[in-house]
Amino acid sequence: MGVEIKETKVTDAEFEEMKGFVFEYLSASVEKEDEGGRMRWYPWHSAEYRHNHILNVVDLAEEIAYEEGADVDVTRVAALFHDVAKLEADQELHAEAGARVAREYLESRGSYPDSFVDQVCRSIEYHSYQGELTDLDRETQCLVEADLLDKVGANGTALMLLRMGYEARTHMDADEMVDRVLERGYDAASRVRSDTAEGIAHRRLKRVKWFSEWLEDEIAGIGE
Repeated sequence: MGVEIKETKVTDAEFEEMKGFVFEYLSASVEKEDEGGRMRWYPWHSAEYRHNHILNVVDLAEEIAYEEGADVDVTRVAALFHDVAKLEADQELHAEAGARVAREYLESRGSYPDSFVDQVCRSIEYHSYQGELTDLDRETQCLVEADLLDKVGANGTALMLLRMGYEARTHMDADEMVDRVLERGYDAASRVRSDTAEGIAHRRLKRVKWFSEWLEDEIAGIGE
């Protein structure tokens, strides 16, 4: 269970300042990479893509939190910082690293209660949780569900298509890449538990399936 939060309000100005900090942190993470490290042009290793993903997750997490009665400020701040360390830490460690960055930021700026900071950091630490989502507190569940759902959105679909260039594939393989999005979408839909997240998953899967059918209609040879 999460820690009870009482009347903590993050103003719009404070949240905008946090957004700026997160993008600057991501950009600095890329700039300090040594040659031969992560490929800077590889889309999901860029500060721009990661920041866009983060903002999408913020929007989704806010919507789910509002509809499901979770603390919206805890959820949106956790969503904003959930991948802040993604470009500098190992995949297995980025959640803990992100929680540390968030704690340092929140404790050094403003006067947020310890309970608020603790819950935000707890949600970040558990955002890669692979177990049953109902085992988590509501705010963390909202964050995990939002993170899963962004992979099924337009952003996630475009990313998979961009992979064709990296893998030296042609547009004839577009249907296979979109099928990967569908597979991830079905996986996400099977994991989310809130009514709001299930509804979003259904709508997004419907759009991806429609796009897959459109590809088959317009790219000769696909589906034959």
